[in-house]
Amino acid sequence: MNRILNQIKKIIHSNMELYLPHVKMSDLENDGEIYYMNGKDGTEFDWYVNDKIPPFMVFYNDEANLGAVKLLLYNDGGVVVYLYDEKGKKLVKEVNANLDANETELFELAVILKNEADEKNIWGAGIESINTDIEVNDEKINEFKENKKNYDAIKNKKIILNLTSYVSKKITEEGWKVGYMERNKPYNEQDSGWSFFAGNENDKYLSDVKNIELIRVGNVWQQLDSDIFKYIDMPIGTKLIRISSEAFEIDKNDKEIYMVKR
Repeated sequence: MNRILNQIKKIIHSNMELYLPHVKMSDLENDGEIYYMNGKDGTEFDWYVNDKIPPFMVFYNDEANLGAVKLLLYNDGGVVVYLYDEKGKKLVKEVNANLDANETELFELAVILKNEADEKNIWGAGIESINTDIEVNDEKINEFKENKKNYDAIKNKKIILNLTSYVSKKITEEGWKVGYMERNKPYNEQDSGWSFFAGNENDKYLSDVKNIELIRVGNVWQQLDSDIFKYIDMPIGTKLIRISSEAFEIDKNDKEIYMVKR
């Protein structure tokens, strides 16, 4: 088995001994087998979008089948381990560690896992059942690197979702969906530059700071208006108006805003 995966195995087992000493191997699925959970988005997606590879999990062996251990391995070698007691219902410890592995080794592990798991339609398998004790050739490495461009836009949107925006209370309190959105130069590194309005605010309303809320873009998207997602990576200077129940277009001052509530 790959040297890095052996380290992961040791980290999981040592932390279980420290923080879950009462849990027996018989309490765990397949006597504590460690699973590579690549089934959600795949190795390549997590590597380029989330700066890590998919999680490694140990599960309790009961009907609920909840996690006992979750380990995240980041592309800088950092590791975060979450340990759960009470059959997976209670987080008892979060442990941070670093692997003895350089950037090249970590990257090559990601390439191996993509090719030996994802490409072979092996999802959520035990790490010892995946053929990882191999070397990868230049063709596979270059293919993985070339695919990075496919994820750049997704990663940029993820960054923007974690930044703040200005949102009219016509949206947050009165239930209107976004009717007008514009992106200005950010005030600071936490600011996305986006402002979201219903479209029926007048100057007096907007001049009162009490009518504006500071909300993370991701929360606007998830809780208030999912229609904004496809536009959030548009550049500074963008001004959009809603033209239908689902779509926006560049504001040319020649159309009325399509108003709709959630």
